Amino acid sequence: MSKIDIGISETDREAIAGGLKKVLADSYTLYLQTHNFHWNVTGPQFRELHLMFEEHYNELALAVDDIAERIRTLGFTAPGTYRAFAELSSIEEVDGVPEASEMVRLLTHGHEQVVKTCRSVLRVAQDADDESTSALVSDRMRVHEKTAWMLRAMVQ
Repeated sequence: MSKIDIGISETDREAIAGGLKKVLADSYTLYLQTHNFHWNVTGPQFRELHLMFEEHYNELALAVDDIAERIRTLGFTAPGTYRAFAELSSIEEVDGVPEASEMVRLLTHGHEQVVKTCRSVLRVAQDADDESTSALVSDRMRVHEKTAWMLRAMVQ
């Protein structure tokens, strides 16, 4: 592959890609968790939660592709295995099938965690004058903040 010359040093690109790998891992773990809950939710709010979880995992499916492609654009390989995601993610897997209200609480926490992971990458990208990553991460933060707000509103 030819040398990457996009105005961001290799050291900065590597640091940004490293942070994006964590965002990707968190996002993919949250995608799997949301899909699991979509399949297994029960109770009085079944229909509403089932449909909402489907909207969320569909949005996450598109997002992980954008994040992985940005990592590749920066010149690094994107993680793509469960093992790699488990090592990189700050979102813990859930054993079993929790009650619907616990699903909402866990997903709220997951979205908030992605925001925090994005926030740390945003600082690195801004310091490197990487507007493309900054925009991507900022957009992801906005989506996850709004989703967490909507989930919190369901249990109040």
